Formats: sequence, C-alpha cells, structure tokens
Amino acid sequence: MATQSLSHVLGVSQSLSGKAWNWRGGNMDLGNALAGSNTQDLGHDILSQLLMTRGVAADDVARHAKPTMRNFLPDPSEFRDMDQAAQRIAQAVLTNEGVTIYGDYDVDGATSAALMVELLRGLGLEAEYYIPDRLLEGYGPSGEALVKLAESGSSLIVTVDCGAMAHEALEMARDAGVDVIVVDHHKCAADLPPTAALVNPNRLDENDLAASHGHLAAVGVAFLLAIALVRTLRSQGFFEQRKEPDLLGLLDLVALGTVADVAALHGLNRAFVSQGLKILARRERVGMAALLDASRLKRAPQASDLGFALGPRINAGGRIGESTLGVRLLTTNDPEEAREIAEQLSALNEERRAIEAEVQEEAEAQLSGQHNMSVQVLSGDGWHPGVIGIVAGRIKEKTGKPSIVIANEVSSGTGKGSGRSISGVDLGAAIIAAREEGLLVAGGGHAMAAGLTISIDKLAAFTEFLDTRLARDVERARVGQSMQLDLSLAPGGLTPDLVTTLETAGPYGVGWPAPRIAVGPVRIVKADIVGTDHLRIIASGDDGRSFKGIAFRAAETEMAQTLLHRSKGRRFHLAGRVKIDDWGPRPAAELHLEDAAFAD
Repeated sequence: MATQSLSHVLGVSQSLSGKAWNWRGGNMDLGNALAGSNTQDLGHDILSQLLMTRGVAADDVARHAKPTMRNFLPDPSEFRDMDQAAQRIAQAVLTNEGVTIYGDYDVDGATSAALMVELLRGLGLEAEYYIPDRLLEGYGPSGEALVKLAESGSSLIVTVDCGAMAHEALEMARDAGVDVIVVDHHKCAADLPPTAALVNPNRLDENDLAASHGHLAAVGVAFLLAIALVRTLRSQGFFEQRKEPDLLGLLDLVALGTVADVAALHGLNRAFVSQGLKILARRERVGMAALLDASRLKRAPQASDLGFALGPRINAGGRIGESTLGVRLLTTNDPEEAREIAEQLSALNEERRAIEAEVQEEAEAQLSGQHNMSVQVLSGDGWHPGVIGIVAGRIKEKTGKPSIVIANEVSSGTGKGSGRSISGVDLGAAIIAAREEGLLVAGGGHAMAAGLTISIDKLAAFTEFLDTRLARDVERARVGQSMQLDLSLAPGGLTPDLVTTLETAGPYGVGWPAPRIAVGPVRIVKADIVGTDHLRIIASGDDGRSFKGIAFRAAETEMAQTLLHRSKGRRFHLAGRVKIDDWGPRPAAELHLEDAAFAD
C-alpha cells in the first residue's frame, strides 16, 4: 500500500461533474492488487485505513472495528438532569401515576415514544402516548394539549424529540400543576423552559463529556434515560420480586430512529446501530417484523434500509396520514394489527411520493431566480407541509446549498418551513438566531436540519438574513467540496469479497461515510436508461474484467449524457460505491456510479 499522497486520485483534477478526486485519507491505489489474490491481510489493511480516515486513532482501531455498547456507552449520570428525570419517573412507576409520553410525529419521535412506552410497560406501568397532528398542531408541545392531558389524569408528561424550546407551552403545563420531563436533542437557548428535568446533550450548560454526545438522536437520549431509570429502581429494590426489562431489546428502535433522523454515525451511534441491526434481524418485535415484510426485505436489514425503506414508511403516517400510526405499530403485540398498520403506512408512503414529486417540480421552477443566493429559500401556496422536508433535502442535493422549503397557508398568513443543510453550515443555529431577531414565529433544529413557522410578510427579510449570515460558511463549505475517495483499483478487484471487507467498517451514514472507490481505466460496453431516469452501464477494463454499474436519478447529468452518447473510443475512470448484485445466478459486485472522468 502506497504512502499518503496529496496528488489527485488517478490524476483526476476535474471530473465530468466538475470535481477533483482526492483521497479521503491515505493513498490506497491498489491497482491490480486485489485481483485473484489472497485478500485477508490486505483486507485488514483496508479496514484499518477506513477507520483511521474517519477519525479513529491508530491505537483505537480495534475498539471501532467492532463497536459494542460496552466500549462506547457513557454513564448516563454525566448528563444534566438525567438523575432527576430517572428519579421522577421511578416515583411514577412506584406509585402507578398517570403518565403520558408526548412525541414528535417523525421517526425519531415515534421510536422515542415507543421506547418509553415499552420500557414503562415492562416496569408494570401502562403509559399513554400523544403524538400531535402535523397540520393542525405543528411541531413541539402544545400548551393546550399538555393542559388537557393533565386534566385527563396525567400527573407526569415526558416529551421526547421536542420541548427544548417550548417555553410558553411548558409554562402552561407548570401552571396546570403537571410535571414535564423533556428528553430532546435539538438546539437549546441559554434560557431553558420550566421543567421537572430537561435532558439534552445540546444544552449550552452541559459538561464536555455529555456535550460530546450532541450527535445523538432523541431516541438515543431516551435509551440513556432508560438505563438511568432501571438503575434507579434497582437501587430501590424494585427488582427483588420482578424481572428487569431487557434494555438491549430496545436497540432496534434506537437504530431505526438514529438512522432515519440522519444522526451522525460515529462513536455511540455506531454502536447503537450496529447492535440494533442484530436485534432487527431477529424480527422479535411484532411491528418491526410487519414493517420489514411490508418493505419486502427478506434478508437481514442494513443501515441503509432503515433510512430508505423502514423510516419513510413510519414517517408517512406523520406526514400525510395519522400521526399515531408509527407508535401504534412499534408497540403492538398483535400480528394482524401490525400487518394492517404496516400496509397502511406503505400505501401512505406511495401517496407521499406522488405529492412530493409535485411539490418538488414547483420548487425547482423557482431555483433560477435564486442562483446567486447562498441559501435556497423556496415557498409555495398550498404545498403539503408533510413533504417539504424531503423536498428540501432533494433541493440541497441538486444545488449543493442549504435549502429551506416553506408551505404557505394563505388563510392564516403564515408558512411552515423545513430546511436541510450541507456539512460545515449550522442551519439550526441560524434558524434560532432568526427567531431571536423576530423574523420567525417559531423555529429550531440542529446543524443539518431545522423547522420553522414564519409570517409570510417576513419571508423576504428572513431570506436576506439567512443569506447574509451563512454566505461565508456556505462559500467555505462549497469550495472544499470534492469527490472524496477511499481506494482505487482495477475492475478485477471489484469482487464480493471486497464488498464484505468494506462493510466490516460499517454501519455507514452521516458523519461516517460509506467507502467510495475509483475504478479504471475502463471502456463503456453498454449504456442505457432504465426506469425513468437511472443510467445503467456495463464497463470493461484493460485487465479483461467487466462489471455492471448504475447511477440513480442521473439521466440528465453531464456524466450520463457523456457515457450514453460520447463514450465511443474513449476510456474512463469511474467512481462510486460498490454493492452486491444478487439478482443473477451468483453474487457479483456492482458499482453505484456517482462520477466519471476521462482517462485519456
């Protein structure tokens, strides 16, 4: 393996997408080293390199190669208010109080709520749950809803994935005499709302160890609270006559919520997802098994399945259907009920896709008028609020800029917005700053995603504020953009064994990117469009080996048009991620193509 080099990978300084190809870390130009050789030792070197280029110290590779809970779990008591929260919930368990779990309507909220409901059920307390309607109530705790829950008999309410900025609502709850515990991960202001406890690693007054876990999803924070609660009850002798709940059995919920909420998959989150996938594969949770069946997943699920198959179905309930469907599915013990809910969520997900496509088309039509803006702020009357977050993500991918999509409600004069950011640009902090400037009715979030409510007449001022505040950050982030590659090799090195080696350094996601490889030089044997806009190719190398490749939603790109119509007599380098294609008689490696460059 060569030593680190600052040269471009395969000499590509400008690809067909206009990017330079750079090494993510050390130079791993393997050439023909993988073809037909014993790859065990080389595979160990590849694994170590993958981990180190993702921030792992050389002497810490073994711990990260197999991320276990034992090696990454912090003491929950390190987090502010954690012990107070555990003690207050323990009191509710011991006295059989009325408790309601108040969750957000997305996957993180649904899994967090399901985790708390399942935990309390295992402790002998049947807690209620409340998920607000996205359209009628919006994000976060409603003061009116909290008061009604108190009047209905709940003396303790635990909000999950919301509440950190709900000052007015929590003041109403306090005045109504109900205790509220907030379990959240969104950005906090210095002034915290009144609560019995507020557990959030992103509190501004957190210690360094807790703050280093600011990348946790709310469901991860809820799991730490579960550990603290069981420990508190154990110290009080609660389990002398009762079996302790299986906390590790909750990790399937933690894995789903973490990946679907696009939380960074490093440190503790990698351990959560790695172990949670093992729980998922056992299909012991009735609702999860039904969800896997509805997603037509027969093999053991992978991290990508949580984000692209399971998560969107849970989300569909909160986006365009009934907000409680996700929690109902994840907490039911009735296989028939689970099957019916999973099928309903799949149908809603298909409906969501159609609505999303319509909103995206209208949003993209506005882009030409914002080509000089650092942040894309797009709005439309009558757009469905349930899909704006997805569309914002699509616009971000298309433009390479932070994007906010706002659904205007003309009758009320307000709009609901959702934003997605790029690495290096903290959108959540900017939204909070805009709210403090009086430009928003409400708003908050984290670095990569945020939500807001705005008066339509302040839209122009808000757009200008964001553009001014984030212009420099966006410029720095975009200048630094390049195609980051982990290794390059000849076509003969694209084997199932290579895929297995690369997967060993997973699970992959935000903050822990899946390995990207460069392969070439190759000639394009065949290129065509499949589906509506996917490019499919067959490429052959100088070593006589050929492989298949596919580029999703890429038909109109410069890369696709070149490979389709201008590839004759030319050789190319290709870049992307390698996956297993198991449709044929035997598994083969397939390249999920992301970029290409001329090799001659």
